[in-house]
This record gives sequence, structure tokens and C-alpha cells, in this order.
Amino acid sequence: MTARKEVPTVAQSTETDWVSRFADEVIAEAERRAPGKPIVCASGLSPSGPIHLGNLREVMTPHLVADEIRRRGYDCVHILSWDDYDRYRKVPAGVDPSWSEHIGKPLTSVPAPPGSSYANWAEHFKAPMIEALSAMGIEFHGISQTEKYTSGAYREQILHAMHHREQIDAVLDRYRTKDKPGAKDAKKQQQKKQKPVDEAELEAAEGSGAAAEDDGSAGGAGYYPYKPYCSVCERDLTTVTSYDDKTTELTYTCACGHAETVLLSEHNRGKLVWKVDWPMRWAYEGVVFEPSGVDHSSPGSSFVVGGQIVREVFGGDQPIGPMYAFVGISGMAKMSSSKGGVPTPADALEIMEAPLLRWLYARRRPNQSFKIAFDQEIQRTYDEWDALERKINDGSAQPADSAAYSRATRTAGGELPRTPRPLPYRMLASVVDITTGHDEQTLRILGELDPANPVTSLDETRPRLDRAERWITTQVPAEQRTRVRDEPDTELLASLGETERESLRLLLDGLDEHWSLDGLTTLVYGVPKLQAGLSADAKPTPELKVAQRAFFALLYQLLVGRDTGPRLPTLLLAVGADRVRKLLVA
Repeated sequence: MTARKEVPTVAQSTETDWVSRFADEVIAEAERRAPGKPIVCASGLSPSGPIHLGNLREVMTPHLVADEIRRRGYDCVHILSWDDYDRYRKVPAGVDPSWSEHIGKPLTSVPAPPGSSYANWAEHFKAPMIEALSAMGIEFHGISQTEKYTSGAYREQILHAMHHREQIDAVLDRYRTKDKPGAKDAKKQQQKKQKPVDEAELEAAEGSGAAAEDDGSAGGAGYYPYKPYCSVCERDLTTVTSYDDKTTELTYTCACGHAETVLLSEHNRGKLVWKVDWPMRWAYEGVVFEPSGVDHSSPGSSFVVGGQIVREVFGGDQPIGPMYAFVGISGMAKMSSSKGGVPTPADALEIMEAPLLRWLYARRRPNQSFKIAFDQEIQRTYDEWDALERKINDGSAQPADSAAYSRATRTAGGELPRTPRPLPYRMLASVVDITTGHDEQTLRILGELDPANPVTSLDETRPRLDRAERWITTQVPAEQRTRVRDEPDTELLASLGETERESLRLLLDGLDEHWSLDGLTTLVYGVPKLQAGLSADAKPTPELKVAQRAFFALLYQLLVGRDTGPRLPTLLLAVGADRVRKLLVA
């Protein structure tokens, strides 16, 4: 049996907690396959462009399972294969069209985008993802496929695959849909089950760039599962024309006109085609758990075919591998990236704290799609998060919610950094919107929220405050930003009737007594009640709600020139009592 340490698990019930359920399965399967050895969970990412929030699910799913296994005291490694030996497929928007000359080269042989400080294309896109994963507390062992292939680490596996090429070809032929009637329709139907809402999300739904590779079919020259990169042009526009199993002599031609014969027992400039490469790695690494996106899981796709090849050719086992659904984005149109606006984990971490981003993935089963909000919905997401934290603290949270919260806020390695005093995100956003990020003004307002327990330093509210400020400055259009009037709207004030004038007097008369967030909340909701002859704690009626909405709209017009804006108590605190009096005195 694998050695165990006494470490508390997150959730004892696997009925409501998908992570614990998978951890149970993986531990049992690992004991069956290789008792006593470290348990291997795996992810794979292609750094062919910005690695987006859809790709993050490829990493988060095994991370959460591996972390649960570690919490139980087992030795578990999460490997992350960088598919940086994939071919460069296309020049993304915003990059000089001259980069098309590199199409067909390994990603690590393509120059980084203009202005980048990184050594090559792959490193440029790997770097921000590595930084984001570190910020999220995701522990992994990174493997560069360029290093593996060019060092000869897979030589034995490549020679084995070439020797068994007819067997591989036969397996692939069971699933090949190329040129068969209805193949494209079948793929569309598979994607329809998890259909993204627009083209940008369809882009976000793409899996590894390797998923689109062919399976090595070579027509009349026979089948070869190995693709050399040309020694002259460095591209994979090559065709293997012959191979000798005994001598390992391989001859290929390239579209550039070059032709040569190499010894595959010594050759390190090529790779197995994807549908053979992936199962080879399962056997090589001893992977027990690896999820796959919907693009990998349709009939005839790489995960399904790989399951046959790993058993029949490499003598290994297919991993336990749930299919994961799309991750959509709300508000992504405001983002800008080389792929038309698909935000990355680094983009998300600019506007939300790492535990919140982890929670969005932990609380949904892999086969459930969900959206990450970059628009106004982020405020509601944070409200949900804060409400959950209150339930955790008072012991009323459901077991599955408690488990998701625990996975979001800590890993087996310890707690993630958090905001000491997490004030409501929507309030912080409103304050920095009004103060335009002015620290002294921001501290004044936050200090007046709760006079009995004032905020004395902005550091108490960070990093949440910084995330809210970044959201306001990068995601809220200029026309939706709050601009407090410099001078009173004398025309509107002069046109007011006696009822409206009285409502403003009642508000101004109560400012000093109610100058706190809770006090101002009571005051602004209470003015219409007092005018209707009701007590301040009277239950709202339909008529009262109409009067309150009219009063609120009047205040917004007089303060910011619009019918709506930030919550009025926060707005009043931000504007300050003296300025409120200046703008509201009729």
C-alpha cells in the first residue's frame, strides 16, 4: 500500500463533492496499476497563442483532484505537458503577416511576437500562464515536449510505434471519418451539445492545437505515425517515403524540395502524430487521471482512439478522463487579445482574487459549463462568494459548498493569500469609480462606512480593492463611469414640486445623524416612508416602492446627471456631506 500521512480531507461525502469522488476512483485505480508509486495526474496545453480561461479547465480539473489526493496523504504529481513541439499553424490577428513564413515549424522554433522579450513563440505564451498558475496556488511539474523529443527521451517509443505502424493504422482505420459522408455533421452535433454563444466563445472552446493534427495517413507510400521536421526549412511539410525496421533508415521529402535519409535511431527532429503521441505519453508517464475537452471526446477523436492505441500498441492503460465542458465569458467583447478578445487567467486575476477564480472551477462538475464575468455580473459573483463565506463562518453552508470553498481558499500546501478585510466588491468598485482611484479620498470614504470599526489603512482592503479598481478602469465603458456634478443642476432644482423639495429637506436634515453606510441606507429608504406617514421600519408596499424609485432617480439626476448609478448610500458617502448639501439644496 502507498504510505499515508494524517491529513484531513476536504469532504467526507463523495455524493455531493465531485472532486472527492474522482479522488476515490483515482486512488483505487493507482493501487491496481502501480501500488506504492506516486499517483500521476496530467494536463496538456499548447502555447500556440494566448492560453485562455477555457484552457484553464484543462489544468484546474486535475489540479483539484491531485490536491485532494495529496490532502489525504498520498504522493501525487500533477504533470503539465507543454505541447511546444506542435507545429505553428496560423498567424493570429495583430501579428505581422510575415510570420506566415514560420507556419509548419515547431512553436519553439518560431520567433516570439514583435516586441516580446522571450526566446520564442512558445515561451512568450507559456510565461503568463505559469505566472497565473503560481498566483492560484497550482503546483505542477512542467514538461516541455520540445525538450523530450529533441533529447531523444522518446526514441524507444518512436521506434516501437514505427515497428507497429500497421497495427496503429488498423486501429485508426476503425475510427477514421475523413471523407466519409456525415463526418462533419457528426462533429457539429457533438459541439452543439455544449454550444458556445458566439464566435469568441467558440474560439475559447478550442482545445490543444495538437487536436487538429492528422493521424499520419500517407496514402500510397504506406502509413507512418512519425512526422519529421525538415532539416533545411525546419517545417513539417514532409512526407515519409520509406522506412526500414532493421536499420531504422527513414527517407522523407519536403515541400521545400529537400529530401534525405536519416537513422531514426539517432534522429531527434520530428514527433509522433498526435493520435499516437498522446497515448504514448500516457504509457510513458503512467498517467492515471487526465481530463479532455469536448473536441477530444467525440467518436473517433484523439481520446477515444488513444484508448485503443495505448492498450493495443504501448501496453498501457487509458487514464480516467472526464470530458469537460466549455467555459464561457460574459463581457469578453471589452477585452482585447490577438484572438479577438478571449481573456486569459492573467486577465481574470487582474479583476478578481485567486480564491474566487479557483471557486468558479471547483463548484461546478467538469461536464457543467459556466461563465466567468468580466462585466457587471462580476459584482453578483462576488456577492455570492461573500454570502458563502458568511455561511461557512456560521456553520450553515451545505457540505458541497463547504468543500468548494475549502478548495478555493487553500491547497494541500497551505492557505492562499486573502484580503484581511473583504469589503463588498460592488462597494469598492463604486468608491474607486467616484474617486478615480485617489487614495486619500478612498480611505476617507471607507473609513466612514462603519464609524464603530473604521478602515484605517487601504492595505486592510487589498488586494480586493486593487482588483475592483482594475475592473473599473479596464472593463467599464467611459459612458458608464460615474461623474459627480461639479455644480448644482439649478434648472432641475427650480422645477421641483413641494413633495420633491420636502424629500430633499428630509434627506439633508438626517445626513449628520445617519452618516455611515447602514445609517444612510436607512435614511434614503426611509424618506419616502416618512412622507407617506409611515414609520421608518414599515414594510414596503407597491405604492411605496414606486415612490422610492422616483426619489432615487431624482437623487441620481441631481448628483450624477443620470437616472441610475452606484448604490445611493455608497454614492452619498463618496460625494461627502458638504458636497451633497451643495448639490441638493433647492
